[in-house]
Amino acid sequence: MDIQLKRGLLDVCVLAALRRGDSYGYQIVKEIQPYIAISESTLYPILRRLEEAGQLTVYSVEHNGRLRKYYRITPSGMMRLNAFAQEWREMIHIYQFVTGGK
Repeated sequence: MDIQLKRGLLDVCVLAALRRGDSYGYQIVKEIQPYIAISESTLYPILRRLEEAGQLTVYSVEHNGRLRKYYRITPSGMMRLNAFAQEWREMIHIYQFVTGGK
């Protein structure tokens, strides 16, 4: 798979996981892995990039005596998910043309 395409897909997969509710790194990886390969070392740069883009926010909660970072999707992140869904519908249409409607 093209690296840029995979990068974009990972970004929206992270946002989609957060659409279901606030979560932390390990849990996000577990939710995404059945669909696309991702590791924690790949996830954290994505989370920082999405935070810098204003598509998610971060807060900390104490868990078992230490702070755990939780991530929450923002309205901007939801807009990106909606834009992705529209773009994907267009891609499906193009795919059907290329494959002869299959």
